[in-house]
Amino acid sequence: MQDYYIQLVFVMLLSTIAIRTILIARKKNKNHHLTPPTPPSLPIIGHIHLLSKLLHQSFHNLSIHYGPIMQLFLGSIPCIVTSSPEIAKEFLKHHETSFSNRFTTSAVHYISYGSKGLIITPYGDYWKFVKKICMSELLGGRTLDQLRPLRQQETLRFLRLMHKKGEAGEAVDVGGELLTLTNSIITRMTMRKTFGSENDTCEVKDIRKMVTDTAELAGKFNVSDFIWFCKNLDFYGMNKRLKRIRDKFDTVMERVTKEHVEEKKKRGEGGDHVRDLVDILLEIQEDESNEIKLTSENVNAFILVSHLNSISFVINIVNIIQLKFKNYEVSNHVT
Repeated sequence: MQDYYIQLVFVMLLSTIAIRTILIARKKNKNHHLTPPTPPSLPIIGHIHLLSKLLHQSFHNLSIHYGPIMQLFLGSIPCIVTSSPEIAKEFLKHHETSFSNRFTTSAVHYISYGSKGLIITPYGDYWKFVKKICMSELLGGRTLDQLRPLRQQETLRFLRLMHKKGEAGEAVDVGGELLTLTNSIITRMTMRKTFGSENDTCEVKDIRKMVTDTAELAGKFNVSDFIWFCKNLDFYGMNKRLKRIRDKFDTVMERVTKEHVEEKKKRGEGGDHVRDLVDILLEIQEDESNEIKLTSENVNAFILVSHLNSISFVINIVNIIQLKFKNYEVSNHVT
């Protein structure tokens, strides 16, 4: 009897997929003259099979056959791809408000507290407000100038380490040291955490591990994001891992916020004090005159996404360097 029900569910699932595929195909044919050219697709996965890890090369090869603008389906997600600077300008400049939002994976949406940071926040009033405080307060010239000594101290530490390793003739994991440098700079700028005391050392290392794990999960291909009937399935246990990371980060930020509030009470309103980004965000959160009220989730999202973007940037730079060295070695070998 159990086998019967399993077979029944399987048949119903296949029937649903077949019917949906037919309906989508009819809709495509009906609106064929309104949509850009598109390569032949497969049921369920769409055009995913045409894409490699080097997406830019896959898009270039497809554009040779289908022109400067084409439509692709990543599973059930429709996408428009353009390889023309002029068409891209139409999308990103002349029709900016219509195409400002970007596709967000479930992992990135969850880890950013429901897209409450800046980079992946949907275009709207909140996005405009956060952009304004970033330009005027968080990332303004005055704030960056005040925090310059912190960046210089960490950069000098990195250079001294590289010099010491070089003199000793020791091998250096440049990628790992660049990640440490970036994490140290961002952590000091955002919450004044350093490698000075034992407690801070553990906390900074925890933050780095959380951000590195998050970057890994955010960059993974997740079937649930692209195949409609898999939306609520957690194939790789990513949701559980993401929840553990965010819960742990909540604990760290709760402790950091409490420390900042207590320090502010001790020093009072006066005194010469260089504010970090958590200080600034807490002041904005307390300001009743703002048109939008920041929550603790907004603060946490901004701090976590700041780390995540910085780490992702460094990883991309390291990958480019490694690729350059690989090409250099190949060319020398051929020569």
